[in-house]
Amino acid sequence: MKLNRRKFLATTAAVAAAVAVPSISLAGDTIKLGSVLDTSGGFDAYGKPMNMALQLAVEKINADGGLLGKQVEVIGYDTQSDMALYTQYAQQLVRQDKVDVVHGGILSASREAIRQTMRKSKTLYFYNVLYEGGVCDRNIFINGVTPAQQVEALVPYAMGKSGKKVYILAADYNYGQITAEWIKKYVAENGGETVGLDFFPLDVSDFGSTIAKIQSVGPDLVIAPLVGAAHLSFFRQWAASGMKDKIALASTTMGVGNEHKVLNAAETDGIMVAYNYSQDIDSPANNAFKANWEAAFGDSNSIHEIAVSNYQGVLTWAEGVRAAGSLDRDAVIAALETGISIDGPGGKVTVDPKTHHAVLDVHLMEMENQGMRVVKTLSQRQPIDTQAVCDLAANPNDNTQYEIKF
Repeated sequence: MKLNRRKFLATTAAVAAAVAVPSISLAGDTIKLGSVLDTSGGFDAYGKPMNMALQLAVEKINADGGLLGKQVEVIGYDTQSDMALYTQYAQQLVRQDKVDVVHGGILSASREAIRQTMRKSKTLYFYNVLYEGGVCDRNIFINGVTPAQQVEALVPYAMGKSGKKVYILAADYNYGQITAEWIKKYVAENGGETVGLDFFPLDVSDFGSTIAKIQSVGPDLVIAPLVGAAHLSFFRQWAASGMKDKIALASTTMGVGNEHKVLNAAETDGIMVAYNYSQDIDSPANNAFKANWEAAFGDSNSIHEIAVSNYQGVLTWAEGVRAAGSLDRDAVIAALETGISIDGPGGKVTVDPKTHHAVLDVHLMEMENQGMRVVKTLSQRQPIDTQAVCDLAANPNDNTQYEIKF
């Protein structure tokens, strides 16, 4: 999710004063888990549920007896959607707080603002958000879906429901540009044709001329990797134009931060998506997770894809610590590299040793009554995009964010 924070959700400039996120404070000898997230400011719709999920995961770990005979303590900071504070708090976590691990960052820019600090200080780092793929660094583990994991599943499903002629509307920055290339690749591989491709800056909110253009081209399917509050206008305008019932619509981003709950059902019903998580997943792990969330926070309406990724990332780290029998960074990395798995709310999560990305269940879904109805589950999707450029078993000292070429 690499985008310009200043524009996303049309936020104002963040203030510079530090505000700590709610922390779990425990007396005595504890394991210190650092968290740095946007829990206020323009990105708090993502950051607040991520922080809630992290707290819930730590409470579960501690209720189950902690790790290595110790309880886990959260030391967290709110960046207030100010990129400069990511660097400041990352340094504070490793130099002053001396944490054992850090989970944090939302946008790719925030990840890159702190990743080298974590690497240099030899502090294990988890980035638990869907993103554009390509990061290759043995000190980081990434638990969100990458474009190939979701797009390879979504495109043939959506084309099978509609037809072969596809029009792409994408956000004009790294994530949107790379995702559009993946869409084009899988459209062609499934016998289709990309008949239009338009990119939009994040502050664009008038899609009238674009909708008219799509009408004139007459595709069978529109796929929209659009991002942010301004781009939500497309979905509203698309429905208002009457096109939603004439041309099928899919997205790689709609709903990841509960955007489908901002819009109404008439504007979103029928949109096709593919993610690791839906509240509609009926499994013991998800039912228990939702029950615990409701007990802690009142209701489950705030749960979304990247909150669950954060929850699963914390539990994956904990499983690595248990397997290593140690907090030593190298020992935990080696344990995780054995291909450790957990059973999370979104399904089985498995560490890919070569890339340190997650092998994930991906659920094909259709939006219905402001929910996401699961129509098919594809088990254990590999992060093939990053696997094409990253092999940490062969090159353990790699420290690159690759731009994946087609």
